[in-house]
Amino acid sequence: MTEATRDKPWLFRTYAGHSTATKSNALYRANLAKGQTGLSVAFDLPTQTGYDSDHVLARGEVGKVGVPVSHLGDMRALFDQIPLEAMNTSMTINATAAWLLALYVAVAEEQGADVARLQGTVQNDIIKEYLSRGTYVFPPAPSLKLIADVAEYTFRAVPKWNPMNVCSYHLQEAGATPEQELAFALATACAVLDQVKGQVAAEDFAEVVSRISFFVNAGIRFVTEMCKMRAFVDLWDELAEKRYGVADPKLRRFRYGVQVNSLGLTEQQPENNVYRILIEMLAVVLSKKARARAVQLPAWNEALGLPRSWDQQWSLRMQQIMAFETDLLEFGDLFDGNPAVDAKVEALKAGARAELAKIDEMGGAVAAIDYMKAELVQANTARLGRIEAGETVVVGVNRFVEGEASPLVGGDGGIMVVDPGVEAEQVARLQAWREGRDAAAVEAALAALKAAARTGENIMGPSIAAAKAGVTTGEWGAAMREVFGEYRAPTGVGKAAAAPTGRIEEVRAAVETASGRLGRRIKFLVGKPGLDGHSNGAEQIAVRARDVGMEVVYEGIRLTPAQIVNAALEESAHVVGLSILSGSHLPLVREVMDRLRGAGLDDVPVVVGGIIPDADAEQLRGYGVARVYTPKDFDLNRIMLDIVELAEAEGRAAA
Repeated sequence: MTEATRDKPWLFRTYAGHSTATKSNALYRANLAKGQTGLSVAFDLPTQTGYDSDHVLARGEVGKVGVPVSHLGDMRALFDQIPLEAMNTSMTINATAAWLLALYVAVAEEQGADVARLQGTVQNDIIKEYLSRGTYVFPPAPSLKLIADVAEYTFRAVPKWNPMNVCSYHLQEAGATPEQELAFALATACAVLDQVKGQVAAEDFAEVVSRISFFVNAGIRFVTEMCKMRAFVDLWDELAEKRYGVADPKLRRFRYGVQVNSLGLTEQQPENNVYRILIEMLAVVLSKKARARAVQLPAWNEALGLPRSWDQQWSLRMQQIMAFETDLLEFGDLFDGNPAVDAKVEALKAGARAELAKIDEMGGAVAAIDYMKAELVQANTARLGRIEAGETVVVGVNRFVEGEASPLVGGDGGIMVVDPGVEAEQVARLQAWREGRDAAAVEAALAALKAAARTGENIMGPSIAAAKAGVTTGEWGAAMREVFGEYRAPTGVGKAAAAPTGRIEEVRAAVETASGRLGRRIKFLVGKPGLDGHSNGAEQIAVRARDVGMEVVYEGIRLTPAQIVNAALEESAHVVGLSILSGSHLPLVREVMDRLRGAGLDDVPVVVGGIIPDADAEQLRGYGVARVYTPKDFDLNRIMLDIVELAEAEGRAAA
């Protein structure tokens, strides 16, 4: 077969961005030179949540999980020497999607690009942020309006742009079953389309439907995952035709990008992750009917910390070998007519339809947020219980745990570490940017922005004008907060049922005994300092602590160290648990420890969980942290016994 008759491969992407816009730009240009065919931009948490790099909540978070973009100058540096008109760019951005797209359009115009020719995607999925990822800012109603504004604007001005990537990726990371992943993602798409329908002409609506894309997860059960993708294709076609009246089959095509499952990557025997990533990729490329339009693969060492350029290159080479060395793209669909596949697909569709019907009865995705969040926490509790019990085998974790030390984890720990000086440099650049702009133009642009938000005008025009005037990300976020207010999503912890596993009765007895000695029930405060919204681990710790009989205080994500220490004081907590997965553990934990000492609570033990390299764990212990837990510590009952021991020790010391 000639090259001309082979199917065109999917877009090769690598999710990337760190430290500064200039360093991220160098990484992007290097990856493009290695054969990457599309960009996938990771933004840091302050950018994702609408804060400038010098905001109190941004401390320790700048440049950690992505690139900081505080203004037009940062966006300009990010895409320096990268012609945006010729690029396909995916931006993983949600609450501030309208703003980052405005900055992107402004830079494209500076480059002389024809904006109508720009291609790419903003994720722009707020509902999944409420459920699983945590970078939400505004309440549901204005959030849906912002999503619809982006859809309306791109339809008219940037017709090749996908205004929304309905993201089921984080739903699976939060524990969703395949049926839940299908249903919750499709319900989200319906909520957005129902909103957009009122903002575009009826004759244009089918085209708008065709621009909605999806971003999915593919786990290790790759046959089930492949069937899930075929179910997605059928269900989306069904919804577009029956619910929205889209007659043209081409406009009902299910278009999706994918990152395979980072949740299943293990800190133990991390070299095994290479095989996991490859197997998971098969789920989204083997079936032509349901093949991904774009693929980005995590690196083998993401359970350890930030991947290096070489690690990202290794994942890119996996895609290239699959696309160019194998004969996969020379054949039609390999699974059409397969009875086992057909039966599994139909079963998944039936389960998803049942969930969709339940959500519709509640009034749609927004009305069902509390229900869906509780279901995800429950499903994740069950998943972890199966791993603890050994029912789900994870090689190197709960089976075949003996092995040689990995030579891939060398003297540098096998990961890249962000220079701690990056934050100060970014803040200095931000202050210089503020000093160098036209203050009157900024004030006028912000006034116009707030007026548009209040009157319901499409936010994109005023946002692009604000970008050009020099408005910062934090100023845009503050203006939107002033008009729309802020939102705190449900935690889902209170409604999750126990998943009794292992020694849970032994732990319950230990809690009762210790509580009796202390004179009151053990009180465990679980806190998430900073902007990290990955709450799955904290939720599962809180659920297990409650289920073994502790009194649990957990108020969700995005707390300052001062708020956590104040809660510890007011609640008279016996033990404080901190969960941080963004890499900002050192500065945030140090501040918590300093504030605890300042409040006279230096006798309250602190435990910390997160993706924490060994060297950092030693530093945390040096700060006075009693225990450090990483993804390898999957035995929740063991952690509970540690907390009991620490509470008893604290009680004896207080006595």
